[in-house]
Amino acid sequence: MGWDVLVVGGGIAGVSVAAELAPHRSVLLVEAEPELARHTTGRSAAVYLPSYGGPVVRALTAASRDAFGDGVLTPRPMLWLGSAEEVAAAPSVEVVDAATALELCPVLRPDRVEAFAVDAATMDIDVMGLHQRYVRTLREHGAIRLAAPVTALRRDGAGWRVSLGGEEIQVGYVVNAAGAWADRLAALAGVPGIGLRPLRRTIAIAVGAGRVDPRWPLVADIADTFYFRPEGPGVLVSPADETPAEPGDAKPDELDIALAVDRVNEVSTLGLRSVRTAWAGLRSFAADRDPVVGEVPGHPGFAFVAGQGGYGIQMAPALASTAAAIIRGEPTAVPAAALSPARFATEG
Repeated sequence: MGWDVLVVGGGIAGVSVAAELAPHRSVLLVEAEPELARHTTGRSAAVYLPSYGGPVVRALTAASRDAFGDGVLTPRPMLWLGSAEEVAAAPSVEVVDAATALELCPVLRPDRVEAFAVDAATMDIDVMGLHQRYVRTLREHGAIRLAAPVTALRRDGAGWRVSLGGEEIQVGYVVNAAGAWADRLAALAGVPGIGLRPLRRTIAIAVGAGRVDPRWPLVADIADTFYFRPEGPGVLVSPADETPAEPGDAKPDELDIALAVDRVNEVSTLGLRSVRTAWAGLRSFAADRDPVVGEVPGHPGFAFVAGQGGYGIQMAPALASTAAAIIRGEPTAVPAAALSPARFATEG
């Protein structure tokens, strides 16, 4: 059986664009792992932050707000910490005094922080709930194959002959939503890469002597050196690291975990002492840190949906609908040129 569209990658990018396309085309999604969302999507800090990212990312994030649907978003304000100058320059925030900051998060040490600001539009995201919603739509209209790595891609007339392990299938169009592996998949197809840089981000759950209130906000350094929020009886912490890494199963670094705990303890009375669990994920960025959607000029029938960096979940609905429109050749609310691989100088 041939397929109109092959989508490679079972994270949020792949399942969302596949779900958008499946009611209109025959769509097969393949994932190299034995389960979906094993890597970056399943390891996200799960925050909807409209003020996060550049103009393109913020536009896609804002456009996604209503499309998340019921039960996916839960309000949780963001409390930024920084210098008076940094806080005053932050977009979409309200500068607040130390007393207001302590009402939101009583474990802060205001003597260690110069200024505070609140972003009230921030929310928690039920990442797997969102992911599974797209999976259900895709299973209704298309198909999913797990443990099916793409091992070869070659042109076959107007379409592609694709090797999935020992099996070959015929597809008309390939959507490259392979995350950190997107450039490697492009190379298999003889398509120029887009210069993705996978960067490791470390997260841990730490505990101290005090009680954790689940109503506390997400607290972050505006200079992007740490963040923390309540997570069950513990505290989710990260040093907000961006360590270059090869595509693969990212592992947390003990030094990064220690840095996160130290930085949170510096600005709070949490007294975090032990780490219950830790993990890491890869956030893959193009050079301008905006997502990449569409075909490389001169290479029709092969589209990237990649480079979401740390914004992939919060802008997933709008990015998926935009990507599907670009693939179908339809108009888009976000200019396609702002997302196109053509914005990079590529060779091949």
